[in-house]
Order: sequence, then structure tokens, then C-alpha cells
Amino acid sequence: MPSNRAPSTRRLRWAALPIGIAAAVALAGCSTTELHGFLPGFTDDGVAATNHTDMVAGLWVNSWIVLLVVGIVTWGLMGWAAIAYRRRRGQSGLPVQLRYNMPIEIFYTIVPLILVIGFFAFTARDQAVLETQTENPDVSIVAIGKQWAWDFQYDGQNADASDAVWTMGVQAVPAANGDVDQAKLPTLYLPVDKTVKIKLQSRDVIHSFWIIDFLYKKDMYIGRDNYWSFTPTREGTYAGKCAELCGEYHSAMLFNVKVVSDAEYEKYLASLRAAGQTGDINKAYDRLANLPGTGATTNESGE
Repeated sequence: MPSNRAPSTRRLRWAALPIGIAAAVALAGCSTTELHGFLPGFTDDGVAATNHTDMVAGLWVNSWIVLLVVGIVTWGLMGWAAIAYRRRRGQSGLPVQLRYNMPIEIFYTIVPLILVIGFFAFTARDQAVLETQTENPDVSIVAIGKQWAWDFQYDGQNADASDAVWTMGVQAVPAANGDVDQAKLPTLYLPVDKTVKIKLQSRDVIHSFWIIDFLYKKDMYIGRDNYWSFTPTREGTYAGKCAELCGEYHSAMLFNVKVVSDAEYEKYLASLRAAGQTGDINKAYDRLANLPGTGATTNESGE
């Protein structure tokens, strides 16, 4: 008896060809926004906000592609099983029961294991890059979260931060229609194309420092400093907020980030210095000075 395998294989190839062409055309027609999974942090021509933004977006998009393929295969098998093993006309009772299919059981055990290991490996690889701290950054900044605003200190060359300059912010006050005056928000200035290392601290409860377009956030704790190193690669103004529920006015804990030229950055620091906003404010106005084990009941000023 002649075999029908070759014609069937040819039909499958001819069926797959237009699907492949359609997929290639669809991907070629994607905008930069679509290629980056509709994530913020990119201009229309694909310029990223930081040196890490593209890597984070790549992990996100590739993960979703893999998950979408898994979903399509799973949904397809579910649909095929529902149709192939449906009750036919004239049949009654349960259909033929199948169990202990060793190849299928091995398949749905091994494939999820491979997926979990793969996701873990790529995530750990990128996380290691994101968490690697710059030892000698061009700019060292302390970002301090408090209920419900932000303080920013720009450290200088002195170890005691006596030559540091700072700004202390107040929480946003939305208008009746919900709009917020952006000019009154705490603003963090960063120089473009310079390595930045930010020390993250909290004055009271747990907060989370999130610059939305930078596609990364880090928590801020009492008694434990966190660090974040990166390089801003595009000038512009970016929105930031607290990403950890921290009390009644958590939603008003907003700030802006301005990535500017090196000259404009130095001009801004000079304006703070001229205004007398100098020195170390790391311990100023700490609400929780009585840390466990210190026996202290007052803050450093004795109040």
C-alpha cells in the first residue's frame, strides 16, 4: 500500500510557509514601542532612558513570547482534545478513558521544568547586572524617602559630606480635579551619560524608589541602606513615585527626575550651594531614631 506520509508532509510545509511569512511581515511592521512590549522608557526611535532599560525590556518581551507560545500550544491541545474525544451521535456513557501515558507525562513534566530553569537563569543573569554597584561613580546621591515626600542629597568629595548639597521635598497636593502641580514636586537632577550611584534610605517606614521609565525599583528600609547604580542615557523629565504602600498619603509621594547636560547639572548644584543648602542631612528629622538594640528613646538632637 502506498504511503501518504510524503504528501501530508508537503501539505504541512505549504501551510507553514504563509504563516511564517505573515509573522515576519507583522514583526517587521512593529513600531519601537511594540517591539519593546509597550513598556515606557524608549523614544520613538528606540533610544533607551538608561544603560539597563533595554535589557529589562528584552527580558520582559522574550518572557512573554515564550509564555504566549506555551499558551497557544496548551489552548490548541485543549481544543483538539475537546473535539477529537467528544461524544459522537448515538454514543452514551463515558468515552474511552486513557491513563498512564508515559511519553505525555514525561513531556508535561520535563517541559515546565525546562521553562522554570530557563526563566530563572535569564532573570538571575540580568539581576546580577542590575545589582552590580559602581565602585567609583561620577555622581553619588542619597535619596531619602519619608512620609510622604523625598529628600535628595548630592554628595561631594569630602567623606563627612560637609560639601554636599541637598533639597528637601514636600508631598504632592492634588487639586480638586486631581491634577498635581509638577513644579512643586521634589526633583532629582542627574547628568546624562554619567555613572550614577544612589544610596536609598528611609526616615520612617518602608518605601520603594521607582523611576517608571527606568524600568526598575528598589525598596528603602529603616536601618539598611540600599544602592542602585546606572547611567542615564537620554535627557528628559521622568516621573517617579513610591511603589510600596506606606500610609495614608502614599499616592501623593511623587517626584520628578530631570536628566540634563553636565553643565546644567553643575549649574543646579551651584544654585543649591548659593542658597545655603549644604551639609549632611542623612540623619535630619529621622522619626525612628530609637532603633532596636540601641536603647535610645530620643533622636540625635535630644528631642
